[in-house]
Amino acid sequence: MATKENPGEIKTRKSMSMPILIVVGLCCFFYMLGALRLTGFDNIASAITRKTDCTNHVGGDTVKVTDDSDVPTKEFQPCADKYIDYTPCHDQMRAMKFPRENMTYRERHCPPEKKKLHCLIPAPKGYATPFQWPQSRDFVHYANAPYKSLTIEKAVQNWIQYDGDVFTFPGGGTQFPQGADTYINQLATVIPIENGTVRTALDTGCGVASLGAYLFKKNVITMSFAPRDSHEAQIQFALERGIPAVIGVLGTIKMPFPSRAFDMAHCSRCLIPWSGMYMMEVDRVLRPGGYWVLSGPPINWRNNYESWKRPEKELKKEQRKIEKAALLLCWEKIREIQEIAIWRKRTNYNSCPKNAPKPTFCVGNPDDVWYKKMEACVTPYPETTKPDDVAGGDWKPFPARLNAAPFRISSQSVPGVTVEAYLDDKLLWERRVEAYKNVNSIIDSGRYRNIIDMNAGLGSFAAALESPKLWVMNVMPTIAEKDTLGVIYERGLIGIYHDWLYLPCLLVIVLLKGVPQFRVNGTEKSSHILRNDLLMPWILVLRILTLQMSMNVSYKPCRLENLQSFCPRCEAFSTYPRTYDLIHANGVFSLYNNKCKFEDILLEMDRILRPEGAVIIRDQVDVLNKVRKIAGGMRWNTKMVDHKDGPLVSEKTLFAVKMYWVAGENITASTR
Repeated sequence: MATKENPGEIKTRKSMSMPILIVVGLCCFFYMLGALRLTGFDNIASAITRKTDCTNHVGGDTVKVTDDSDVPTKEFQPCADKYIDYTPCHDQMRAMKFPRENMTYRERHCPPEKKKLHCLIPAPKGYATPFQWPQSRDFVHYANAPYKSLTIEKAVQNWIQYDGDVFTFPGGGTQFPQGADTYINQLATVIPIENGTVRTALDTGCGVASLGAYLFKKNVITMSFAPRDSHEAQIQFALERGIPAVIGVLGTIKMPFPSRAFDMAHCSRCLIPWSGMYMMEVDRVLRPGGYWVLSGPPINWRNNYESWKRPEKELKKEQRKIEKAALLLCWEKIREIQEIAIWRKRTNYNSCPKNAPKPTFCVGNPDDVWYKKMEACVTPYPETTKPDDVAGGDWKPFPARLNAAPFRISSQSVPGVTVEAYLDDKLLWERRVEAYKNVNSIIDSGRYRNIIDMNAGLGSFAAALESPKLWVMNVMPTIAEKDTLGVIYERGLIGIYHDWLYLPCLLVIVLLKGVPQFRVNGTEKSSHILRNDLLMPWILVLRILTLQMSMNVSYKPCRLENLQSFCPRCEAFSTYPRTYDLIHANGVFSLYNNKCKFEDILLEMDRILRPEGAVIIRDQVDVLNKVRKIAGGMRWNTKMVDHKDGPLVSEKTLFAVKMYWVAGENITASTR
């Protein structure tokens, strides 16, 4: 089976004469080997075929139930107490092995399989259920995050204070020590924060996320992020307070958000060296007509360079660089208030001055960002038909935008998703959430503040739950059939790209099934993880080799039921343990079946779930039987519930609650 290539790829490869000659030589060599039909190769191919159950399967409505009751449940042991705050892909010791240039060492660096933990992360001794919102905004139990360094380091700036057995958060920040309310009111004199026009915000280098905490009062939901660095536990504090946040940094990799996601982006003394490339990345995720706020150095440097204890020339140069980059991006500077500067991204190309500098535009899918390097180019605006059109669609105020058909759908930018399908999905999840409440009646009571949807689809689960009492982190797996994270943001919700499928696993799939195909803007393309001009020739060579090996073997569509043995590494979320009160997983295990071990996924869910937190897993019954078996050894209480249309429907729902236990306790799953 040949792999389709676009003209751009062919042109690029013509310039790579040496690799092509090598590839051609290897192809000829492997062809000759295959023609010989060597017995050893045939045996290997037969073994792989048997291992992956490559048999013909007839579709039908039969419900397959796997009975594994005779298999003993594996009892997972607690990890050592030192791992209570373990963040697998942001480990401090591992980070120091990577270059410090451009903050590379603060990016995601996940452990190899041999160094992964296969145990349950304990809660710290004395752990208590977080305060309910809005009280949680101002108070965090000391035992839940027992770190005092910020109370000293940021004492003058009113970030955090220690008072007995709790931390208190006065609402201050480095740039707003008098409180976030006053600061937000300043911004509101320029930015339409009050009327629902601005709904989604991005806070880079957020500290303990007090800006995001107080923007909730304006019905603005903020994605806050900061690295795990010397500001000990800053993101952990944010999450304990009930504020959306992830561990992240502006380094060399693109942010895990879609293009045109945020109505406002913000940096307040966030220590980011604002180069043109970083501003281009902010421009990518900013909606046309959106706002960028920069407060602190170097803004208004003439009056502040002495108090900042920095050279006048250095600050002047920094601001000039920022102003130049903003001009290239066609941003309009609309106000400078003391140490706060506010720019606005133009609504379309027609709004740009005719004499504006012409940037280099990016080529390709602007939402293809997972582990992709930042580029020094500008993301093009969506096309418009009229001079005064807003590229990407008019802004609808929130909450009207929550249920209105997003522009990406009405413009048919998401293949296969019509307005009718979107409305049907909305109604479907409203019914499903009501059914969930029949089993877990406290879902929207305020008991569950931080919620994650591991396979969010169109965001309708989050929309059905929308309430000031809670927020939902909508996760878009990058191997999902359709990328709809942009739709989720257009609805006034937030989310993030994530994937647990690691590259070596995809190479195995390529060998056995061919290069995976995905739809991007209506066009069939190879998986973005594999679209690499240097890597692709070698994949083709391996593919040819495998086909030659399989000459005497029946080559049929593979279910790959045991492929997980070939795929040893799955990746963790960029968050701390005990982040979420409720985890929702719709079809996640079917999506990652044969790509990630169910055990790995469940251990990660357990890591990020709070003690006495809840889990709702919706999937096929044969998949859920396997999941329930593993969960039986994880100190979870589970209950399987039939589909509303009856027990013969293969889709069911597994409800679970994590037991309360802390470090040092001798409790097992069998003591429930």
